[in-house]
Amino acid sequence: MAAFFALAAFVQVNDPDAELWVMVYTIPAVLTLLVGFNPLVTGNIIWKSVSAIHIFFCALWAVGLAYYFLLHTQQNILHEEEGRELSGLVIITAWMSLCRSSSKNPVGGRIQLATAIVIALFPFILWVYVYINKEMRSSWPTHCKTVI
Repeated sequence: MAAFFALAAFVQVNDPDAELWVMVYTIPAVLTLLVGFNPLVTGNIIWKSVSAIHIFFCALWAVGLAYYFLLHTQQNILHEEEGRELSGLVIITAWMSLCRSSSKNPVGGRIQLATAIVIALFPFILWVYVYINKEMRSSWPTHCKTVI
């Protein structure tokens, strides 16, 4: 997931609000990388604070985008810029929440492990699907088509 978040931050470079989205994805990339090096870091007060603040703002932003998306949607969620942004925020919130909950049980149970695998594979599968489906990308703005 650290690799996914880093790649997601990288592909934001030509977005009109790139600075914002690079930070939105870089924070969980770094936090996840720290968990990869030391799973017990999730018990650290600094790690917990940064992740809690990031989860809060991503969840709040996701709720706002979901409301906007419900009122103004005209196509599939992945066809709309706000839908793709919403998907990213939901992935961040779900993953970081899972990482935070691992501090209570660093080894993790089967359900937590299965959830982690699904969350980790979902964005990569989605990315491959979108990459293969050229018709889906045809209506996207230029900045969404030209990074990869």
